[in-house]
Formats: sequence, structure tokens, C-alpha cells
Amino acid sequence: MKNKSLRTVTIIYYCDNSLELMHHVGAFPQNVSGRVIIPQNFKEEKSIVAVCEGEITILNKVGDRIHMINDY
Repeated sequence: MKNKSLRTVTIIYYCDNSLELMHHVGAFPQNVSGRVIIPQNFKEEKSIVAVCEGEITILNKVGDRIHMINDY
């Protein structure tokens, strides 16, 4: 029987219809080797970039400053 304990991760992804980098924190089941099982319905219309252990606080990401012009 597979171990279905939950593991909190942060998933970083792009939606297929946008170039905006997104993220989602959630608890997902994992298999016996510890690999997180991401449901197919979550993966639909997304390109997953990374799966990170725990809840990650993203301070800024690609595209956050695209509208800032010489603001330094």
C-alpha cells in the first residue's frame, strides 16, 4: 500500500496562456519515496517550473518590476 501522507510544498508555475510567474502553497499527497503527487486537474493549463519544500515566501519574481522605469 502506498503512503499517502500529505506534504506542504510551494509550486512555482506559468499558466499556459500567460507569461506571469505564479505560485501556489498547498498540502499534497506523497508516494513512499517522498515524491509529491500533483493531481492532474491542478497541472492542467500550467507549466510547472519548480516544487519547493514547505511554504516559500517569494519576495519578487520575473515580471514584478516590468513597469518600473529607472526607479533606483
